[in-house]
This record gives sequence, structure tokens and C-alpha cells, in this order.
Amino acid sequence: MKVAIITGAGKGMGFEEAKAVAAKGYHTIMACHHPEAAETRRQEIVRETGNKDVEIMGIDLSDLSSVRRFADEVKARFPHLDLLMNNAGILDKKFHSTVDGLERTVCVNYVGPYLLTRLLLPLMGKGSRIVNMVSLTYKYGFLDFPDFFTRGRKGGFWRIPIYSNSKLALTLFTFDLAARLKDRGIMVNAADPGVVSTDIIHLDMMLVDSFADLCFRPLIRTPRQGADTAIHLLLDEDKTSQTGTFNRSNRIINVGNKFLHHKKMQELWNRTEDIVSKYL
Repeated sequence: MKVAIITGAGKGMGFEEAKAVAAKGYHTIMACHHPEAAETRRQEIVRETGNKDVEIMGIDLSDLSSVRRFADEVKARFPHLDLLMNNAGILDKKFHSTVDGLERTVCVNYVGPYLLTRLLLPLMGKGSRIVNMVSLTYKYGFLDFPDFFTRGRKGGFWRIPIYSNSKLALTLFTFDLAARLKDRGIMVNAADPGVVSTDIIHLDMMLVDSFADLCFRPLIRTPRQGADTAIHLLLDEDKTSQTGTFNRSNRIINVGNKFLHHKKMQELWNRTEDIVSKYL
């Protein structure tokens, strides 16, 4: 049995990714923050793919104990894991501190996926694939420690830079983890979906959002189009040896040494390990 986990699979790009792997016959785990709300989408996947081995499991990436419980259940039930798609992400409009004392966007977009990946690695081996959903905003990110973890950034709350910072961290994690796992034959890659019409880009400003829905959304990518690069990284035969790459529109993008060998990459790993150590 081939097993795949997709976080944030109840809607948007995660739903499209879950449907794609289910269509290929994987036992598909839709890892969702609100499991009940995802049931209709699960049924849709079963109906459209003919694959009945699609299930929903609850996970809250903003609560590291929830991430640990999820991973423990997966490890208790499955002997191996073939695909891990770290898709879920948020763009908080206000500052929120998690139960672990982390800024919530940073936790959901980076620390939670980091911990989930680390916990599930014992199930993965040669041929397994990890794909992290990043963002073109990574290039504008900064990692000011320790503020990055607890506040998202130095200074006051500003959601766009914090989102960029979290996606930079996830991008650097991709490169770092790929190098660490290369000898084990586990592929780790980053997928940049581009600008996609999802709920995350709403500003909660009625006039602006209405104008954007009318004039802007028809011009940007649909969730299926945004998910396309990640789906290829998960499933394509010609990607079986591709690792440590940043991808957009199904092409490898050269991000340059500034990011491939970022000056804070090792410090990011060490600090994150310290935060998640009690859950490992």
C-alpha cells in the first residue's frame, strides 16, 4: 500500500493535491485543521477518483502537541510513508501567540511542518518524497532571531512581511533537509504556486475584496493551476532523483547561493530544533 499525507487538504490547493494522489491509487490522508468541514471534499475525491482509501485526520499545526499526536497515530497505523505534502499555510491578520509561545503564522507555515516532517522521517526511505509549498515572497523575508519565532519579525505586527519570513524559513528548511537526507534517497523539494485565487489573499475589506474578486481573481491561477507544480514533484517518474530544488511552473528555478547557502540556515535549524526538541 502506498501512503500519502497532504496537509490543508480540505480546500484550495491541498484538495487538488489530495485528489491527484488519490487518483494514482495512494492511501490518501487528508490532514485537516477542521476535519468535519472536509468530509464533503473527501467524498468528492472518492467519487471522482474511484479510490475509497481516502481518510481525514485532524491536525492543528499551530499546536505542536497536536502535531505530535497526529504523527504518533500515523506511525502506529502505517509501516511506511511515500509522500508528504506540507501544503497548509495561513496569513494571520492580527498577532496571535500559540500555546508554545510562537507567532501563529510562523508556527503553521514553518515550525509545525518542520516538526511533522521530522517526526515522520522514520517512516520514509528510498523513493519517498517531501514537497513543501513555499511562496515567491521568500526573497523578501528576513530571519531576525529570536523575534522571528515569537513575533514573526522585529518591530510591530505586519502580516505580509511575517508571511514572507515564514516562507523563507520553509524554503531554507527544504534545502537543508534535502542535503541531510540525500544519502537516504528521500527527495525534498519546494513548490512555488505563484499567485493563486485562494482565501488567503482576502483582506477583509469589503470594497477592496469585491473589486479584487471581480477584476483580479479571473487573471490569476486557480487552485488546480497553483497545485500543478507540487503535483508533478509528488508523482512524476522523472522527478525520482530530483532533490533540493525550488520549482515554479514545473521548472527548476535558480535561487542563487544567497538562499542555497543562506548565512542563517544552520542557525535556523539549530534554533528550530531547540523549540521542537521536547516533541521529538
